[in-house]
Amino acid sequence: MSSHSSKRPKHLAWHETLETHELIVYQSTGLMKLKKTVGEIKDAQLKSIYNETIKGLEKNIKELLQFYKLAPSPRSDEDLLLNLDTKFYATDLLIFAKTAVRNSAIVITETATPQLRNTLNKQLQAAVRTHGKIFDFMYKKGYYPAYDFKKLLQNDIRTAQQALDMKY
Repeated sequence: MSSHSSKRPKHLAWHETLETHELIVYQSTGLMKLKKTVGEIKDAQLKSIYNETIKGLEKNIKELLQFYKLAPSPRSDEDLLLNLDTKFYATDLLIFAKTAVRNSAIVITETATPQLRNTLNKQLQAAVRTHGKIFDFMYKKGYYPAYDFKKLLQNDIRTAQQALDMKY
């Protein structure tokens, strides 16, 4: 073992904790969405792919949750009573808005035509505004405690557990 690795802290770095948070929220919301819709799938092969994807996401979430005990902030058992459907739909919209911002920004960097760039920039600004509105809504409702790291991680664990426990 090198001397460099022995000096590493016994917890996750802040940035990897935050990136793991983003991934768990994304996967938990996706898992809930898949579980809500798999019953509507009529094609047997597609339904099988859905079920395989659900099992894969459940496995991913369980694996990632194990790293939360290594987060640089302690957890507590405080629990908030939240409206699951409202929180789910708000989180889904927030993820959509984040993706719209990222995708629009990427496409703008590939644009040579000024009129298209202007249109994309207008759409990017609208996506940023949508993100701000849904974030503010979620923050005020207590669905996204962005300024309280401990509550943020507790919220992730609760959401992931709800996704894992959800019947389909």
